[in-house]
Amino acid sequence: MSSVIIYSGGMDSSVLLYQRKADIALAVSFQYGSKHNARELESARANCMALGIEHKVVHLDFVADLFRSDLLQSGGSIPEGHFEDEIMRSTVIPFRNGIMLSIATGIAESMDCNEVLIANHAGNHAIYPDCRALFIRAMGMAMTEGTFSHIQLTAPFTRMTKREIALEGKRIGMDFGLTYSCYKGGPIHCGKCRTYVERKEALAGFDTTEYMA
Repeated sequence: MSSVIIYSGGMDSSVLLYQRKADIALAVSFQYGSKHNARELESARANCMALGIEHKVVHLDFVADLFRSDLLQSGGSIPEGHFEDEIMRSTVIPFRNGIMLSIATGIAESMDCNEVLIANHAGNHAIYPDCRALFIRAMGMAMTEGTFSHIQLTAPFTRMTKREIALEGKRIGMDFGLTYSCYKGGPIHCGKCRTYVERKEALAGFDTTEYMA
């Protein structure tokens, strides 16, 4: 199997990167104008370099210009709270995974790869429609039917919790210190945003992350 992975530099996609490192031909990150893009991309580059995996950044300038989300530089303040809180809907970037998967599929077919990897997980189901199993199944079918080489979509964490993903990373000896999970995009994890709450809960007992609070 030869794969293209959608890779943010966060903990979930990093676990998948390390899990499937032998199969990955290219890791693709996306610069779309989010508040945390620059800091995440630093982590993505570091992990890909450590594993000797080719890494490319695709720029999606139109997202910041045309889409509305508090996750973007053009949006409002990042809300604070738990990932299931209704207020977190303001951080949704409409159809983000659909856009990224479409681009990754075109890249995969152009590189003669036969698989695209994505690290969506069950903890995102409450707020993000393009992380849910039904979407992943439908998108996977479109990717297979819409390509000559019948590209497969593999999303192994779709029904896993972030804690289960973290434990898998621990099992394979991952260094979570090389990952970044903070919507505010500062040099140190903020200790307040949704991704911080998720991360700290998931890594409880083996967390070496430096937090502001």
